[in-house]
Amino acid sequence: MPRAIWSGSISFGLVNVPVRMFSAIAENDLRFHLIHEPDGSRIGYQKICKTEGEPVPDDEIVKAFEFEKNEFVVLSDEDFQAARIEGVKTIEISDFVPYEEIDPIYFERTYYLGPQEGGEKVYALLRDAMTKTGLAAIAKYVMRDRQSLGCLRVREGTLTLEKMFFHDELRPPDEIAPSGVKVAKGELEMATALIEQFTGPFEPARYEDTYRDALCKVIAAKRKGETIAAATPEREDEQPDLLAALRASVEAAKKVKGSARAKRNAPRKHAARKRRPAKGR
Repeated sequence: MPRAIWSGSISFGLVNVPVRMFSAIAENDLRFHLIHEPDGSRIGYQKICKTEGEPVPDDEIVKAFEFEKNEFVVLSDEDFQAARIEGVKTIEISDFVPYEEIDPIYFERTYYLGPQEGGEKVYALLRDAMTKTGLAAIAKYVMRDRQSLGCLRVREGTLTLEKMFFHDELRPPDEIAPSGVKVAKGELEMATALIEQFTGPFEPARYEDTYRDALCKVIAAKRKGETIAAATPEREDEQPDLLAALRASVEAAKKVKGSARAKRNAPRKHAARKRRPAKGR
């Protein structure tokens, strides 16, 4: 059983579901340290006052909000306590909505929710009711002194909490996409054909972090004392005619897809069976 990172309850109506929260993600990032090359010692940092240029003790450091440039409002622990709202240990459901109506841009991070001891039945009740209706729940909760928006859904029989961004945290895409650009009919048809060649079911196991794997090989080689030489970057050719490039891409994709299909459909070779001599009658 993994270690819970939060515990509280899901509240909808007068029903409370005691739950524990677990991280659903185990990131495989490579972590690097800064060290002093001559002796291999780690690099440390001090909290320096930028005006005095001297280290500052922890008891002289406070939190402040920059209201305007160089105008700071200092906040104490009591100030933060005064701003705390009810429901610090509660995931408060306010609405049930169709999951497919939620734009994925709102999702930030995923957590699993499991029942606390003694709360298995009411947990199963909420899970089964959400499964039957096919709806997701929108809720608010407080974690690490910050209120967050969340989406509750059922995944593989487990209640899952998607931490979401609030609406005012999303940046509008104004002036990012080009406007007034006309696409030729032939180019659109070829682009559509190219997309069709790459269309298939989503199989997450197919996608691997090849850069991380390559970097791990570099680290292993360096550990053995081997010399690493970076490959010379390829020169970028001039941009070909768009339609010609699309046509060549479609043909190349067809060949790759056809080769993969042939391998799948190739008859398997079975070892020849030895014939047994017929029994006499």
